[in-house]
Amino acid sequence: MRKLLLPLLLVIPLVLFGRYLATQPASPREELRALVASTAPSALASPAQPSRRGSTALAPTPREGHEAQIVWRMLSDSRFHYRPLPLDTAMSQQIFKRYIDALDPDKLFFTQADMDHFAGVRNSLDVAIKTAQIQPAFDIFKTYLKRVDERAAFARELLKHDFDFNKQESWAYDRKKATWAADDTALDALWHKYVKNDALRLKLAGKTPEQIRSTLDKRYAQIADRAHQMNGEDVFQTFLDSYALSMDPHTDYMDPSTTANFNISMSLSLQGIGAVLQKQDDYVAVRSLVPGGPAASSGKIKVGDRIVAVGQGASGEMADVMNWRIDDVVAKIRGAKGTKVRLEVLPGSAAMDAKPMTITLVRDQIHLEEQAAKGRILDVGQHRIGVIDLPTFYEDFEGRRKNDPNYASATHDVAKILADFKAKKVDGVVMDLRDNGGGSLDEAINLTGLFVGTGPVVQVRDSSGDVDVKSDDDSQPTWDGPLAVLVNRGSASATEIFAAAIQDYGRGLILGENTFGKGSVQNLIDINRITRTNPPVYGQVKLTMEQFFRVDGGSTQNKGVAPDIAFPASPDSKSFGESTYDNALPWSHIPAASYRVFNHFANLLPQLEAMHAARVKNDHEYQWLMQDYAQYQEQADKKTISLNLAVRTAERDKDDARRKERDAERKKFGLEPDYSRADDGLDAGERNIADEAKREKEAKDLVSPLTREAAAILADAIDLLHGNPQLAQSVLSRQAHGAWAD
Repeated sequence: MRKLLLPLLLVIPLVLFGRYLATQPASPREELRALVASTAPSALASPAQPSRRGSTALAPTPREGHEAQIVWRMLSDSRFHYRPLPLDTAMSQQIFKRYIDALDPDKLFFTQADMDHFAGVRNSLDVAIKTAQIQPAFDIFKTYLKRVDERAAFARELLKHDFDFNKQESWAYDRKKATWAADDTALDALWHKYVKNDALRLKLAGKTPEQIRSTLDKRYAQIADRAHQMNGEDVFQTFLDSYALSMDPHTDYMDPSTTANFNISMSLSLQGIGAVLQKQDDYVAVRSLVPGGPAASSGKIKVGDRIVAVGQGASGEMADVMNWRIDDVVAKIRGAKGTKVRLEVLPGSAAMDAKPMTITLVRDQIHLEEQAAKGRILDVGQHRIGVIDLPTFYEDFEGRRKNDPNYASATHDVAKILADFKAKKVDGVVMDLRDNGGGSLDEAINLTGLFVGTGPVVQVRDSSGDVDVKSDDDSQPTWDGPLAVLVNRGSASATEIFAAAIQDYGRGLILGENTFGKGSVQNLIDINRITRTNPPVYGQVKLTMEQFFRVDGGSTQNKGVAPDIAFPASPDSKSFGESTYDNALPWSHIPAASYRVFNHFANLLPQLEAMHAARVKNDHEYQWLMQDYAQYQEQADKKTISLNLAVRTAERDKDDARRKERDAERKKFGLEPDYSRADDGLDAGERNIADEAKREKEAKDLVSPLTREAAAILADAIDLLHGNPQLAQSVLSRQAHGAWAD
């Protein structure tokens, strides 16, 4: 299903949404309540209906039909959505397209014959939503399940026969823009190549024919199992989200389960046992443990252990969770702080038929520190450069609403790191925001204030054209010294607000590659609050309600933020970004806000670029990374891969030789080992979890050559400005001259 976290939305918390509504001439919330009352079936007056998690029902409930109507009212109202679009035949076609894409993005299950069969549905989903009769979406899903079963059975049958790897044929793995296979015969031909490629990967990794058959037979059986584990709620979530996404790329529908996970990602907090879980075969296994959490503190649970049963309290019945969906197992394990949960755990090293041990844990509040801002200090020549890695602009909306002094906040955490840097007398700071997909608008504004003090940060325009200049009110910045911001294509939304403000103010250098280009603001609207439904049964809608603009008046929409010094910072920057969406908002421009420019870096950039180019030419790790990026992009551009054993063996041998050569050079120059590995032909859930977790942790602890280079560029800037008063005078304002050059 759809990935929801890249890029993360730029959001204003729900409590602020109330204030936003209060500024309108009339209250859309009250009008929507009236609309809800006029369309609500009588059954909705009863208490909350039970969840269908884990059920096999594949028909919409009356509640879901009604919820679809509510979402329609929201998405077609200009007081809710920035660019409302009518729910008509054209929109029905868009919903259909995105729904089918969500189910079968690579066109490996449906055929053109199926598309022809669905022709009537393609043009009538608007009527289905308006009348709360959304059964057609569920009927399509039933066909999808049938096709998945057919494909899994066909793939498993192929494994009974040997493949001819001497043929000169290839597998066109990039099927995003491919046409549908005409019929089952054409789809059989596609799947023959699909399975053949899987088998060849395992063969090249040294697996025996028996191991290949066993691994792939289990893999294809699980494709069908996972599809059948989806239930009515999943179908509804996918269908309604397809409608939301047809408005623009960042409007979403989130059911209660998805909403709960989103809230955890923003607050970095949950109540549970502090274990990250992963699906492995028929088990749910422990991927990692949160330090200090109940699971880690017990000393009885290890990475790789498998959970086979869960019981509530000291004596609740143990529920066998073998072959359960991972989110259903998580729901069983999570619970209120102070309550008990019992787990039957099979150690990762134990045989399948070993006796599991029972562990009782007391749930607690878990803080996800691994996802919080982190700082480290790098020695670069004569300078100490502090680097802050910020994964998201997180904020605990509920904690802030309750005035909790310790609520999770990216700004609070970065401020603490900056204070520590100042105490340790760092000479400059690099904000590493690569792959930071965004988060809270308020956090973007407040974080900018740590570096610029009082002043406008972003301009926000609503659907009526009114512009609100949002400023930070900190009178003094927390850090007024040298600053650089490292970004890549995955840097989006709130990150782009921060980077654009730093660039417009001339407060720091922007390094890396062009950012994502998401220049819109979303609001989270809880349907339960609008309908006054308690206990809650509905989900939330993330609506695009505003567009943001830089303080210089330009938009980051589609264009993103261009770096001052450019170099590749991600392997697949061409394949994603706002400009790749077919329904993204267009770029636009408004008048600039009133702000003061700190510095003008134009005269400094040519020298910095020359020093950067000279340095990276002799940086082995940097050059290796660039080679890997180029190789990745070269293969991505081909969009096909050979299925000939001799060709693939030659490619593998070439990769192995390059890896051995690099390993020898690493030892020669005293560099850290390379924790990447050759293709083993396995999917993530087929590998040893403990080994993978160890490898990933070791790799994560290393300093990226891109981070090192960003720190070196900042150190160069400090040296140039310190050693050349005339250059410093042309670049730095009077206020900043001492901080950068003295």
